Parts: sequence; C-alpha cells; structure tokens
Amino acid sequence: MLTMSTRSVRLVCLLICSLAISKTDSTKANELLKQEKHADHAYFVDITIVQNAVSKGAVCLDGSPPAYHLDPGFGHGVRNWIILLSGGAWCRNTTDCLNRSKTDLGSSTLMLPFIFLGIFSKSKTENPDFYNWNKVFVRYCDGGAFTGDIENVDSATNLHFRGARIFDAIIEDLLAKGLKDAKNAILSGGSANGYPAMLYCDHFHSLLPKAHRVKCLVDAGYFIRVKNPLLTNVFESIFKDVVTLHGSTKVLPKSCTSRMKPELCFFPENIQRDIKTPFFTVMSAFDSYQVNSIIGSDIGECIQARNCTENQNNAFKELRSEFLRALPKANDPKQRGVFIDSFNHHTQLELWWNKINATPVNNLTTIKVFGDCYYDRKYSYVIDEHDLPLPVYLYNNGTLKSRG
Repeated sequence: MLTMSTRSVRLVCLLICSLAISKTDSTKANELLKQEKHADHAYFVDITIVQNAVSKGAVCLDGSPPAYHLDPGFGHGVRNWIILLSGGAWCRNTTDCLNRSKTDLGSSTLMLPFIFLGIFSKSKTENPDFYNWNKVFVRYCDGGAFTGDIENVDSATNLHFRGARIFDAIIEDLLAKGLKDAKNAILSGGSANGYPAMLYCDHFHSLLPKAHRVKCLVDAGYFIRVKNPLLTNVFESIFKDVVTLHGSTKVLPKSCTSRMKPELCFFPENIQRDIKTPFFTVMSAFDSYQVNSIIGSDIGECIQARNCTENQNNAFKELRSEFLRALPKANDPKQRGVFIDSFNHHTQLELWWNKINATPVNNLTTIKVFGDCYYDRKYSYVIDEHDLPLPVYLYNNGTLKSRG
C-alpha cells in the first residue's frame, strides 16, 4: 500500500495535463483521471494569462506574466466567487528559485490547462454549497507565498520577486470580470498559500463593498513554530530565508512586525488575532507536510504500518499539543471555525472534498461543517480526539479511503 497527499495528486494532474495538446487528448486525459482517482466530476479548465500585469511589474520568477484558471458560475451562483491560491512550498535561495523558474511553479510559459475537482466540482451532490459558483484557481509562480515585492532584478539570474504584486494584479483582473459585484465570496489558499489567504483576508473583503458575505479559508497552511527542543523548528528558518530573499517585510502586518521579527509574522498563529474577517481553518493535526518537516521525512512509513516507536509516538503527541495550542481559541467559532482531523494527509479542498474521500470526525466532514459555517447555518470548532496519526490507504481501484 502507498500513502498519498493532495500535492502528489496535483503533480499527477499536471502530468496528465501535459497530454492536453488538443481537445481530444484533453478528453482522454480527463477520462483517465476519473478512472484512476475516482474523480467523476473532474474537468479541465483553460489558463488565463494576465498579460497587462507585466506593465505593473507583477510577474513570475522568470519574468513571465501571472496566470489563473476561471470556470464561470451559473444559475444562482453567478454572483458568488471562490478563489483558491494554489500551494507548492517556497523557494528560499537563488538556486532554489532558479530551478523553480524552469517549472510551472515559476513560469507561466510552462503552465497548461488544469484539473478542477473537489470544492470546484459542478456536482450539486458532491459539492452542494459551492457547485455553481465562479471558481478561480490562481497559479503560484513566485515562490514567496504571494508576499515578494523587490523592484530590482539581478541581471545574472533574471529572477523576479513580485508575489505581492501578482496577487494584486490577479484580483484586479477578476474584479473587472465580475468579482466587484460579488454577493458571496471566499478567499482560500492551500499549503504554503494558506498563509496569504489569511494575510490578505481583510484587504480582499474591503474590495467587495457589494458583498453580503465574505470569508476566508485556510487549507493545511497553518504551520507552527514548535517550541519543544525535541522537535525540529524548521519553519522559522525557512520563513527567515523567504522574507529576506523576497523582500516580504513590507507587506507583512505592521501590527505583527512591530512586536516581533518579520519571519515570525509568517506564522499564522502570530497574525490571526488581528484579522477582522471570519476565517476557517481545515487541517490535520498530523498534516503530512508538517509531520515530515518537523519529525522526519520517512515518518509516514511507520504511520502507514502502525508500528511507530514510543519515541515517535511521543513526538506525535507533542506536535499535536503544540499545534492545537497555536490554533485560534474555540470561544468564537463564528469568527474562527476549525475542522481538525487526525489523518496523515495534506490539503483537503481538492481530492478530499467528496463523499467517498472526505475524512470524518464524529460523523462530520469538512464539506458539511464549512458549508454550514460559511452560510451561517451553524458554527463549529471540530477537533478529532485521536492523539496519534491515522493512516490513509490507497486501494487498487484507485479510491482513496481513510481508516482509523
């Protein structure tokens, strides 16, 4: 058996998308994906290149214009918008960023049509609250979580660090396409870009004066600064390098940077208290990316086999405790809802957002809990009680299942 994360599925999707040279090939690839991943409602969406962003200096690492994928809403969803900032870690030094600039994580010249599924599904059964919304998948090509803003370009590398400008340029483009008249809107982000979904949450809200309801959604991006010396405090080092290389300090909240070092303001726990717009956090207490980074890159093997050592289990328990302490408090779920499961996976809005793959907590799923929270039907602060990670299995028929 093999473990699998949404990020790896995204890579598979990109590989499949490389076949999409013609409409016929795209259809064949789409059917292949459906059969392999049990993604019956997955579909390709073409890319939109924001050409006029170049004149504003809003460009990818290699200087190419930024891009997104837009699937228009329909029916009563035509004035509703969900914008998802795609994940993909960070580049923290010149070598990292140069390598990245030669991929679709650093250049729009290498981007192809993308698979929409999960919270982007058009199926009312699978995605009852958001199936007919305008859906936007923003491509991540700056390596700095949409926070970079350096004017100068090194002639030796031609690297551009302009993530903050990319965010502004894409939102401006979407406003002109109908976002400005939104009735309901969600700014979401996955993994590395769960953070900017929080960072820009209030700003995004301010751009939509006609909206009745605006909320933000953090998908597996609530990485923490661990304090126990037995655990590796890897993210502080990463964030320090990112902030320095990308010139992120100027876009970080002054309410935070006035109190602590800029890299510490890259941790959601240190900026969440000043965000006025409601936001919801979806994540595993044993998120595979966070676990691999803090406890060990090969740790998933013992989770899968259920034979972790006592020391490893103690590390899991300590990580869980620190993670739960870092989350917003449970006293106001209307403003700070959470859905925290215990499965060893990463991100939930795509592959896991359907009835088959959804990870349950007390017979509840993210699909139900977030939908209720967004539409103000019910506010929840859901945390699974397991103090050790639960494995995820990939069965031969291609259907991902969770077992605890």
